[in-house]
Amino acid sequence: MTKKLSIHYILAVLTFLMIGSVPLFAQETPKEEDFYKILKVPAPEGVLLEVGGLVTMPNGDLAVSTRRGDVFIVENPTSSQPYFRKFASGLHEILGLAYKDGALYCAQRGELTKLIDTDFDGKADVYETIYAWPISGHYHEYSFGPKIGPDGSFFVTGNVAFGDEEWWRGESRVPWRGWTMQIFEDGTMKPWATGMRSPAGPGFLYGELFYTENQGDWIGSGGLWHLPKGAWTGHAAGLVWTDLPNSPLKVTQEDLFNLVDERRIRNAEGRAVKPENIIHETDFKTMADVKKHIPELQLPAVWLPHGILGISTSEPTVIPEGSFGPFEGQVLVGDQGMSMINRIFLEKVNGEYQGAAIAFRSGFRSGVLRMAWAEDGSLFVGETNRGWGSAGDANEGLQRLVYDVEEMPFEMKAVRAMPDGFEIEFTLPVDAKSAEDIASYSLETHTYKYNSVYGSPPVNQETAKIKGVKLSDDGMRVRIVTDDLRKHYVHTLRLDGVRSKDRFYSLVHPTAYYTLHNIPSGDKLAMGELSTKDSSIPPVVEKKEAPAKTPAKKATASTGTPAKQVAAKAPTYDEVKGLLSRHTCVACHNPDKRQVGPSYKEIAKKNYTVEEMVKLIITPQPANWPGYATEMPPMSHVPKKDIEKIAAWITSLN
Repeated sequence: MTKKLSIHYILAVLTFLMIGSVPLFAQETPKEEDFYKILKVPAPEGVLLEVGGLVTMPNGDLAVSTRRGDVFIVENPTSSQPYFRKFASGLHEILGLAYKDGALYCAQRGELTKLIDTDFDGKADVYETIYAWPISGHYHEYSFGPKIGPDGSFFVTGNVAFGDEEWWRGESRVPWRGWTMQIFEDGTMKPWATGMRSPAGPGFLYGELFYTENQGDWIGSGGLWHLPKGAWTGHAAGLVWTDLPNSPLKVTQEDLFNLVDERRIRNAEGRAVKPENIIHETDFKTMADVKKHIPELQLPAVWLPHGILGISTSEPTVIPEGSFGPFEGQVLVGDQGMSMINRIFLEKVNGEYQGAAIAFRSGFRSGVLRMAWAEDGSLFVGETNRGWGSAGDANEGLQRLVYDVEEMPFEMKAVRAMPDGFEIEFTLPVDAKSAEDIASYSLETHTYKYNSVYGSPPVNQETAKIKGVKLSDDGMRVRIVTDDLRKHYVHTLRLDGVRSKDRFYSLVHPTAYYTLHNIPSGDKLAMGELSTKDSSIPPVVEKKEAPAKTPAKKATASTGTPAKQVAAKAPTYDEVKGLLSRHTCVACHNPDKRQVGPSYKEIAKKNYTVEEMVKLIITPQPANWPGYATEMPPMSHVPKKDIEKIAAWITSLN
């Protein structure tokens, strides 16, 4: 017996030593799911939430509104068995919820409604209209909010409708569609700003009003806008009401169309023709070009590159003190289409907001629409995808994002603009050898067209030259120096080669997208302060004359031996996944399942050749996929060598 126990003991010790020694030999870089856990908040059986609004109440309960018109109060929402109590019902498409002075406020399609429980039985018995606005009845006239301002007033944003024949063109058919409204408790309303198309994410950040916008006509990509009173954020529809006496601005559609052709085209039969992107167009305008003539045009504080950091931008929220480790005080922005949350580091330069957007957490069960902070510092995430396709598998959901504080994630904590480039602050010290190597970095710039076309490909793309880098003594910051900064452009910073000091980890998210409106003043670094080492440049090696090679024997008719043909090997998923992400393919496609578009395996079943696939990626044919509501945009801006590699991988899946 003693001998047997001894053997078991020895085996156990050996197993422990083997397991414990693994990190010494192979340390795989942790992923976002290793730090941020997604937990489901279980709903009662038969309740389909389709969350449209979330707010945490003073006692820690969670109020949830649904697109189906119900409001629930969730007691003990962070426990394993939360209790759902129906508070109100019969409302119309609630897409926002707020709490103030013992009452809940929600934005229905056509009004701001106050919900009050006067007899304290746990259910609202008073539904009071605070303010009602016109609606035409078009399906797309969603209303979002309210958000409560520092003075206690309410802010609501309104979607535009779309044309009948011109179904792609946003229209403001009734007053204040495509506007943000400021509403007061006494039932008065003041128009605040216009230029909105689909403003699903109003929110107060640092005491100032912001909102998020989706890509569409006049909107090249999604983004986060600062929204001061009297601003116009770019969409043309709401400008039809600026002649009303209470409008805070006087810009007209004529002012815009004198600068940018709205492209109302009709064919020989007199039918409207949808404007499409003009490939290799050289005389287009950007938002920054138009702002030179119309100062009221508010540029986005941060662009969120379409298909990379989302396709349907939603709620923004500030990370409160004590939550989510090193990122407190930064902004999280949800995305409905890609079922993900992004992180934004904002800074003010010359009085204007700008900053860097970085992916944060993907993998939610449905489209992320609303967020609210729990008392314990975790984040409630409300989800829906009815009518709006999403990457998640479910139609609805209420989940909770929890930060695991056992280990610090290796991330870019902040990206700041400098007079001669950027400074990147890390969450952990970096390995000096990798961080002082120019080859560890890349920097590219692009912008978007400003026109009535639905969205825009990245345009004016350039690769910036990195002159050198400077690492701080503590290894927590690095300066990247370049002469190629471009105002009002997105600067894509990739740090694929940078590693952490202690464990040689890669960054969890190695790419940041910095929207640069102003270049800070100040001293520039001298070249003598910089590391200019570049391991991508091969060392100079003296050439030696190669020995003569014996010519290979050719197949002859007498031997009957065929010449060997080597088939081109298709690339693997690991070899193309970076391209799929960089060129936004992941926004709509998944290897195995239907998403916004068909899966890659489903596409492969069509048996296209590589050449056919290349043509279809450059110029898609939506008629080939009649079961999908969202048409694929032309991808002519993608380098052909990348398209060919992606096409070869897709065709190999069959």
